[in-house]
Amino acid sequence: MAAKATTPAKATTPAKAGAPTGAAAATAGRSAETRRRRLVAAAFLLPALVLLGALVVHPIGYSLYRSVFDRSGDTFVGGGNYGEILHDDSIRTALKNTALWVVLAPTTATALGLIFAVLTERVRWGTAFKLLVFMPMAISMLAAGIIFRLVYDHDPDRGVANAVWVGVHDTFAESSAFPKARPGRDSPLVPAAGADAGGYTTRDPVRAGVPVLLPLVGVAPEDLPSGTRTARAAPAEPGKVTGTAWQDFTRGGGGRTNAVDPSESGLAGIRIEAVRDGRVVDSATARADGTFTLSAKADGARLRLPASNFREAYAGVEWLGPTLVTPAVIGAYVWMWAGFAMVLIGAGLAAVPRELLEAARVDGANEWQVFRRVTVPLLAPLLVVVLVTLVINVMKIFDLVFVIAPGSVQDDANVLALQLYRTSFGTDADPGLGSAIAVLLLVLVLPVMLYNIRRLRKEGAR
Repeated sequence: MAAKATTPAKATTPAKAGAPTGAAAATAGRSAETRRRRLVAAAFLLPALVLLGALVVHPIGYSLYRSVFDRSGDTFVGGGNYGEILHDDSIRTALKNTALWVVLAPTTATALGLIFAVLTERVRWGTAFKLLVFMPMAISMLAAGIIFRLVYDHDPDRGVANAVWVGVHDTFAESSAFPKARPGRDSPLVPAAGADAGGYTTRDPVRAGVPVLLPLVGVAPEDLPSGTRTARAAPAEPGKVTGTAWQDFTRGGGGRTNAVDPSESGLAGIRIEAVRDGRVVDSATARADGTFTLSAKADGARLRLPASNFREAYAGVEWLGPTLVTPAVIGAYVWMWAGFAMVLIGAGLAAVPRELLEAARVDGANEWQVFRRVTVPLLAPLLVVVLVTLVINVMKIFDLVFVIAPGSVQDDANVLALQLYRTSFGTDADPGLGSAIAVLLLVLVLPVMLYNIRRLRKEGAR
């Protein structure tokens, strides 16, 4: 029986001592590649990290350090500067105004942005409207402050806000044409008392058939009502009280006091009342030449020029006064940032599925219900983004308040960022207290920023 041939086994070469296996070599290669990529990333990030450390981390650290020292920086005061924040009236006003800003400005700007974004979707000229609303964003805060300083000017001839307000007011309650009129020297008129204060009455009762003279001065010729004519002495009429109300002033001088001279003007439209025992028994309005006629009821009464004849012209609202200065500046901010909110919300609105809106309409929802129950909930995450961004922005508002608020009411319009500037710089600067205000501002902004970061991480995880 033949022996079975056997194939000699292939000799194996023993591995070199210390040489990595295939898997280990691959792992080592990946680790080296990862280290290389990290080094490249670090090299690119290093300039940004240096700038971040120099411009953000170091100032924050130094502010914390400086806030525990006194004005000179030589004496350690611990929390003394922070205690002064709670007791300083200006800083407390700044805190209250900052809280008002945080509540009003972001919500108003976001709400207007939402309304504009929704409404402009339904009109042909929506793009043009969006451009106009967004345009203020191209203006610097300084320029916007100068613009609104003029808009809020108290003089209606200069300030747009008061020009509109006065125009609307005078449409319903026209002011008098004789606000500066008053009796002259040795006048038969005397100031009225009691409930009639602000007007004038005759010294003595009047009699029928005896013309009455009611001279006034203090009305500039150019301010007389249109249609005014040269004054004339009223003729006597039996059984009636007649008289003349006129401007007892001759341009260029001359003329007689308490007498109607040829070049003097009547007070057209002035109201005359006959008063007896506190009751108005008759009244009349002066004609273009200043003459008037009252019935026999006026016999024995005193004539009164009521205070309504001399009511001062309405000067409008003191927008930059102590009461309204903060809402006025917030209005300027909303004018600038409503366009920003509108553009962001409009972009989010374009991504809303139209099928959902149409389905709601098919189910019988009206436009208000579609807006409230479908559009707003779908846009809620974006609205939060806009709101949080504006909150962070208003916490450090400075230039609008500094430019718009006059120096006399700047304390009333004060906010934390402005107080930080006023405390840290100038002839009476206190860097220690200023640093404490800066730290307080950082502490107030920090929760909003952390919320924003947390929200962004959640969005990224989805």
